[in-house]
Amino acid sequence: MTYSADPITDPKFYRDVTSKRFMAWIVDTILVLVLAVIIVPFTAFTALFFFPILYATIDFAYRTITIANSSATLGMRLTAIELRTDSGARLDLGQALIHTVGYYLSWAIFPLQLLSVIFMCASARGQSLTDIALGTAAMNRRTLR
Repeated sequence: MTYSADPITDPKFYRDVTSKRFMAWIVDTILVLVLAVIIVPFTAFTALFFFPILYATIDFAYRTITIANSSATLGMRLTAIELRTDSGARLDLGQALIHTVGYYLSWAIFPLQLLSVIFMCASARGQSLTDIALGTAAMNRRTLR
């Protein structure tokens, strides 16, 4: 599928995407937190000593795998959005991995995360800094079918 989803001529692709991304992020964060808490007892509670690393590892794998499988995390699916390339294709494993690395770099360097939030709120496509660098965008799923 090749098309140009222009936010001016086709605003339905991007309507409410920024708020949906935020809601999806909350859902995904809670889901990963629950998974991490469930894993802790299976480590004889030693995971409590490195819980942030455990959480980050689970989150990284979760984001990469879910985005590679359906171009959306479970939170994104719940809010009916998915990531697409500039040609309209779903993200493959390599692109999902790079997107997740970009997401983590943004969180690791606070000014980058701040720029991402500003871009998502101010740009017509609601793209984060990582999306802009990769040529991806979150779009409303129902308009893509």
